[in-house]
Amino acid sequence: MRCVIARFPFDLVKSEVEHSMKGVKPEPVTGPSVTIGRRTYPVKQVGEVITRQDRRDFTAGEVTRALTRLGFTCHDVPAPVPATAPTPFETASALLGAPPVV
Repeated sequence: MRCVIARFPFDLVKSEVEHSMKGVKPEPVTGPSVTIGRRTYPVKQVGEVITRQDRRDFTAGEVTRALTRLGFTCHDVPAPVPATAPTPFETASALLGAPPVV
């Protein structure tokens, strides 16, 4: 499939993208991501590997559109995990100076 990323044309094939990402350790996901095989990669990391360009040269949207057209599952920014509120027992123990419950 032909697509344009950072004003440069690329001919991308799903199997070639999968092969390029084989053996690449996923970075922590903090923004848009894509699932390739059983791993979830940040979109910018995949874009850098398949285009061999600096991440600052393209947007996550450009890569997301291209990967979606190839048939990969792309995800939006992950929802923040809410912190659990301490139980009344933990609050009382902390106020009394007891060691935290593990």
